[in-house]
Amino acid sequence: MKRALISVYDKTGLERLLKVLVKYGFELISSGGTAKRIRELGYKVLEISEYTGYPEMPDGLVKTLHPKVHGGILGDLSNPHHREYMERLEIKPIDLIVANLYPFEKVVSKKGVSLREAVENIDIGGPAMIRAAAKASLLNERVTVVVDPKQYDLIIEELEKNNGEVSLDIKRRLTVEAFIKTWKYDEAIKEYLIKKFGFR
Repeated sequence: MKRALISVYDKTGLERLLKVLVKYGFELISSGGTAKRIRELGYKVLEISEYTGYPEMPDGLVKTLHPKVHGGILGDLSNPHHREYMERLEIKPIDLIVANLYPFEKVVSKKGVSLREAVENIDIGGPAMIRAAAKASLLNERVTVVVDPKQYDLIIEELEKNNGEVSLDIKRRLTVEAFIKTWKYDEAIKEYLIKKFGFR
């Protein structure tokens, strides 16, 4: 069974994507508000906390940072040692990551925003998961990473065209876009902190 882990701040277009994922037999894994939204749209979803056996930390501080998540992304199924490890620890392979990040730039652009409010909108689990998926895509060509609702049309088209699969060319394109996304995100954080504390 193929699996999609979905953890998104911006839920635009999610329903269209879910419809196609379910059509092609993806198991949906999610957390927090995203899982709630998936259920509201009428789809079955496995909560990350249920899968990992660890509840989310208060305020959603830690949700996806867990070996069962990152092992499922990074594990190479062609490597017998990886397979044995994953089977022994009941780590499910994850084939598709759909993640977008807390709106740091939008928050810090507001007049009078406090340092605490800005820092609370620095996403940790999202970039880690995106980078893991991008690395896995390059290493074993198994994982697809989607970081923007604007990419949903492309993924839907790919899945429909390839009977639930994503071509290697598109995986590579999305991987590059994923690293660009996390780089720009870190750049925004860096620029805010430099401006805030007055050094470079």
